Amino acid sequence: MNFAWATRTDVGRVRDHNEDSVWPTTDGSTAEMLAVAVADGMGGHAGGEVASATALDTAMTVSGEPTMRILAANLAVVDAARQRPRLTGMGTTLTLALLDPDGDLDIGHVGDSRAYLLRDGTLQQLTRDHSYVADLIAAGKLTPEEAESHPYRSVLTRAVGLDPTVEVDSYGLILQFGDRILLCSDGLTSMVSDGPLSEILDRQGSPPAMTADALVTAANDAGGIDNITVVIIDVAE
Repeated sequence: MNFAWATRTDVGRVRDHNEDSVWPTTDGSTAEMLAVAVADGMGGHAGGEVASATALDTAMTVSGEPTMRILAANLAVVDAARQRPRLTGMGTTLTLALLDPDGDLDIGHVGDSRAYLLRDGTLQQLTRDHSYVADLIAAGKLTPEEAESHPYRSVLTRAVGLDPTVEVDSYGLILQFGDRILLCSDGLTSMVSDGPLSEILDRQGSPPAMTADALVTAANDAGGIDNITVVIIDVAE
Protein backbone atom coordinates (compact mmCIF):
# COMPACT_ATOMS: atom_id res chain seq x y z
CA MET A 1 0.00 0.00 0.00
CA ASN A 2 0.96 3.62 -0.57
CA PHE A 3 -0.10 6.58 1.54
CA ALA A 4 -0.58 10.19 0.48
CA TRP A 5 -1.27 12.75 3.17
CA ALA A 6 -1.83 16.42 3.91
CA THR A 7 -1.89 18.28 7.23
CA ARG A 8 -3.21 21.68 8.19
CA THR A 9 -3.43 23.63 11.44
CA ASP A 10 -5.16 27.00 11.72
CA VAL A 11 -5.75 29.42 14.60
CA GLY A 12 -9.40 29.89 13.68
CA ARG A 13 -11.33 33.16 13.78
CA VAL A 14 -11.69 33.79 17.51
CA ARG A 15 -8.50 32.81 19.31
CA ASP A 16 -5.25 34.74 19.03
CA HIS A 17 -2.92 31.74 19.37
CA ASN A 18 -2.79 28.12 18.31
CA GLU A 19 -2.53 25.43 21.00
CA ASP A 20 -2.87 22.56 18.49
CA SER A 21 0.05 20.56 17.11
CA VAL A 22 0.15 18.18 14.15
CA TRP A 23 2.46 15.56 12.68
CA PRO A 24 3.73 15.46 9.98
CA THR A 25 4.10 19.19 9.46
CA THR A 26 4.37 18.89 5.68
CA ASP A 27 2.39 17.03 3.01
CA GLY A 28 3.82 13.97 1.31
CA SER A 29 3.53 10.36 0.23
CA THR A 30 5.26 7.12 1.11
CA ALA A 31 5.21 3.37 0.64
CA GLU A 32 6.70 2.90 4.12
CA MET A 33 5.31 3.02 7.65
CA LEU A 34 3.54 6.32 8.30
CA ALA A 35 2.96 7.94 11.69
CA VAL A 36 0.43 10.78 12.00
CA ALA A 37 -0.95 12.58 15.03
CA VAL A 38 -3.05 15.49 16.29
CA ALA A 39 -2.73 17.09 19.72
CA ASP A 40 -4.97 19.83 21.16
CA GLY A 41 -3.36 21.52 24.14
CA MET A 42 -4.98 23.08 27.18
CA GLY A 43 -3.74 25.10 30.12
CA GLY A 44 -3.56 28.66 28.89
CA HIS A 45 -1.59 30.32 26.12
CA ALA A 46 1.87 28.95 26.94
CA GLY A 47 0.71 25.79 28.66
CA GLY A 48 -1.44 24.47 25.84
CA GLU A 49 1.20 25.09 23.21
CA VAL A 50 3.94 23.50 25.30
CA ALA A 51 1.82 20.47 26.18
CA SER A 52 0.77 19.64 22.63
CA ALA A 53 4.22 20.27 21.15
CA THR A 54 5.98 18.27 23.88
CA ALA A 55 3.57 15.37 23.47
CA LEU A 56 4.02 15.20 19.70
CA ASP A 57 7.78 15.67 19.79
CA THR A 58 8.09 12.81 22.26
CA ALA A 59 5.59 10.49 20.56
CA MET A 60 7.39 10.86 17.24
CA THR A 61 10.86 10.43 18.75
CA VAL A 62 10.26 7.15 20.58
CA SER A 63 9.55 3.90 18.78
CA GLY A 64 6.83 1.34 19.36
CA GLU A 65 3.11 1.01 18.93
CA PRO A 66 0.76 3.97 19.56
CA THR A 67 -0.06 3.22 23.20
CA MET A 68 3.62 3.11 24.21
CA ARG A 69 4.29 6.35 22.35
CA ILE A 70 1.40 8.10 24.10
CA LEU A 71 2.50 6.84 27.52
CA ALA A 72 5.97 8.26 26.85
CA ALA A 73 4.40 11.55 25.72
CA ASN A 74 2.35 11.67 28.92
CA LEU A 75 5.43 11.38 31.11
CA ALA A 76 7.22 14.02 29.05
CA VAL A 77 4.40 16.54 29.56
CA VAL A 78 4.23 15.76 33.30
CA ASP A 79 8.00 16.27 33.57
CA ALA A 80 7.88 19.54 31.61
CA ALA A 81 5.26 20.89 34.05
CA ARG A 82 7.38 19.85 37.02
CA GLN A 83 10.36 21.75 35.62
CA ARG A 84 8.26 24.86 34.91
CA PRO A 85 5.77 25.29 37.79
CA ARG A 86 3.89 28.08 36.00
CA LEU A 87 2.76 25.41 33.52
CA THR A 88 1.25 23.19 36.23
CA GLY A 89 -2.07 21.80 35.05
CA MET A 90 -1.27 21.84 31.35
CA GLY A 91 -2.36 18.88 29.28
CA THR A 92 -3.31 17.83 25.78
CA THR A 93 -5.37 15.45 23.74
CA LEU A 94 -3.38 13.06 21.59
CA THR A 95 -4.67 10.89 18.78
CA LEU A 96 -1.90 8.98 17.01
CA ALA A 97 -2.12 6.53 14.11
CA LEU A 98 0.42 4.17 12.60
CA LEU A 99 -0.30 3.00 9.06
CA ASP A 100 1.60 -0.04 7.85
CA PRO A 101 2.00 -0.60 4.10
CA ASP A 102 1.03 -4.24 4.79
CA GLY A 103 -2.45 -2.91 5.62
CA ASP A 104 -2.64 -2.47 9.39
CA LEU A 105 -3.93 0.74 10.98
CA ASP A 106 -3.23 1.10 14.72
CA ILE A 107 -4.56 4.05 16.70
CA GLY A 108 -3.83 5.28 20.21
CA HIS A 109 -6.17 7.88 21.65
CA VAL A 110 -6.65 10.13 24.68
CA GLY A 111 -9.05 13.10 24.75
CA ASP A 112 -11.57 14.42 22.24
CA SER A 113 -9.55 14.78 19.09
CA ARG A 114 -10.84 12.16 16.68
CA ALA A 115 -10.00 9.63 14.01
CA TYR A 116 -12.46 8.84 11.20
CA LEU A 117 -12.60 6.36 8.35
CA LEU A 118 -14.28 7.12 5.02
CA ARG A 119 -14.83 3.85 3.16
CA ASP A 120 -17.08 3.41 0.12
CA GLY A 121 -18.79 6.71 0.82
CA THR A 122 -19.59 5.92 4.45
CA LEU A 123 -18.03 7.93 7.29
CA GLN A 124 -17.26 6.14 10.56
CA GLN A 125 -15.86 7.66 13.75
CA LEU A 126 -13.13 5.28 14.94
CA THR A 127 -12.39 6.84 18.34
CA ARG A 128 -14.59 7.64 21.32
CA ASP A 129 -14.34 11.06 22.94
CA HIS A 130 -13.12 11.20 26.52
CA SER A 131 -15.45 14.01 27.52
CA TYR A 132 -18.25 14.73 29.96
CA VAL A 133 -20.92 14.92 27.26
CA ALA A 134 -19.68 11.74 25.54
CA ASP A 135 -20.19 9.90 28.84
CA LEU A 136 -23.71 11.34 29.11
CA ILE A 137 -24.50 10.22 25.56
CA ALA A 138 -23.17 6.73 26.26
CA ALA A 139 -25.37 6.57 29.39
CA GLY A 140 -28.43 7.59 27.39
CA LYS A 141 -28.81 10.85 29.34
CA LEU A 142 -28.06 13.17 26.44
CA THR A 143 -28.59 13.08 22.68
CA PRO A 144 -25.80 13.97 20.22
CA GLU A 145 -27.85 16.97 19.15
CA GLU A 146 -28.18 18.19 22.75
CA ALA A 147 -24.45 17.68 23.27
CA GLU A 148 -23.64 20.21 20.55
CA SER A 149 -24.89 23.09 22.72
CA HIS A 150 -24.21 21.65 26.18
CA PRO A 151 -22.28 24.11 28.40
CA TYR A 152 -19.80 21.38 29.40
CA ARG A 153 -19.21 19.99 25.90
CA SER A 154 -15.50 20.89 26.06
CA VAL A 155 -14.84 19.31 29.47
CA LEU A 156 -12.45 16.37 29.12
CA THR A 157 -12.48 13.32 31.36
CA ARG A 158 -9.05 12.16 30.25
CA ALA A 159 -5.97 13.99 28.91
CA VAL A 160 -2.25 13.53 28.40
CA GLY A 161 0.02 15.20 30.96
CA LEU A 162 -2.26 15.67 33.95
CA ASP A 163 -1.05 12.63 35.89
CA PRO A 164 1.93 10.26 35.65
CA THR A 165 -0.45 7.50 34.58
CA VAL A 166 -3.09 7.72 31.86
CA GLU A 167 -5.35 5.16 30.24
CA VAL A 168 -4.89 4.99 26.47
CA ASP A 169 -7.61 3.64 24.18
CA SER A 170 -6.38 1.57 21.26
CA TYR A 171 -8.10 0.70 18.00
CA GLY A 172 -7.12 -1.50 15.08
CA LEU A 173 -8.32 -1.76 11.50
CA ILE A 174 -7.37 -3.55 8.28
CA LEU A 175 -7.02 -0.92 5.58
CA GLN A 176 -8.44 -1.24 2.08
CA PHE A 177 -7.45 0.49 -1.14
CA GLY A 178 -9.49 3.66 -1.50
CA ASP A 179 -9.82 4.29 2.24
CA ARG A 180 -9.49 7.86 3.48
CA ILE A 181 -8.44 8.50 7.09
CA LEU A 182 -9.07 11.76 8.96
CA LEU A 183 -7.49 12.82 12.25
CA CYS A 184 -8.69 16.14 13.63
CA SER A 185 -9.02 18.37 16.68
CA ASP A 186 -12.42 19.36 18.02
CA GLY A 187 -12.01 22.75 16.37
CA LEU A 188 -13.23 20.96 13.25
CA THR A 189 -15.90 18.68 14.67
CA SER A 190 -17.44 21.36 16.91
CA MET A 191 -18.03 23.47 13.79
CA VAL A 192 -18.75 20.90 11.07
CA SER A 193 -21.26 18.10 11.68
CA ASP A 194 -20.93 14.59 10.28
CA GLY A 195 -23.08 15.24 7.20
CA PRO A 196 -21.06 18.14 5.74
CA LEU A 197 -17.86 16.48 6.99
CA SER A 198 -18.63 13.33 5.02
CA GLU A 199 -19.55 15.34 1.93
CA ILE A 200 -16.25 17.22 1.93
CA LEU A 201 -14.21 14.07 2.52
CA ASP A 202 -16.06 12.18 -0.22
CA ARG A 203 -15.58 14.68 -3.03
CA GLN A 204 -14.39 12.51 -5.90
CA GLY A 205 -10.93 13.30 -7.19
CA SER A 206 -10.15 15.75 -4.43
CA PRO A 207 -6.54 15.18 -3.26
CA PRO A 208 -5.63 15.29 0.44
CA ALA A 209 -4.30 18.87 0.30
CA MET A 210 -7.46 20.24 -1.30
CA THR A 211 -9.65 18.32 1.14
CA ALA A 212 -7.66 19.52 4.16
CA ASP A 213 -8.00 23.12 2.97
CA ALA A 214 -11.74 22.66 2.43
CA LEU A 215 -12.23 21.32 5.96
CA VAL A 216 -10.40 24.25 7.54
CA THR A 217 -12.41 26.67 5.43
CA ALA A 218 -15.68 25.00 6.43
CA ALA A 219 -14.81 25.25 10.13
CA ASN A 220 -13.87 28.90 9.80
CA ASP A 221 -16.97 29.69 7.77
CA ALA A 222 -19.06 28.15 10.58
CA GLY A 223 -17.47 30.46 13.15
CA GLY A 224 -13.95 29.14 13.75
CA ILE A 225 -14.31 29.40 17.52
CA ASP A 226 -11.34 27.11 18.19
CA ASN A 227 -8.04 26.11 16.63
CA ILE A 228 -8.54 23.74 13.70
CA THR A 229 -6.18 20.88 12.88
CA VAL A 230 -6.61 18.08 10.35
CA VAL A 231 -4.67 15.19 8.84
CA ILE A 232 -5.95 13.49 5.70
CA ILE A 233 -4.46 10.18 4.52
CA ASP A 234 -5.43 8.41 1.31
CA VAL A 235 -4.69 4.70 0.90
CA ALA A 236 -3.71 3.60 -2.61
CA GLU A 237 -2.14 0.58 -4.31
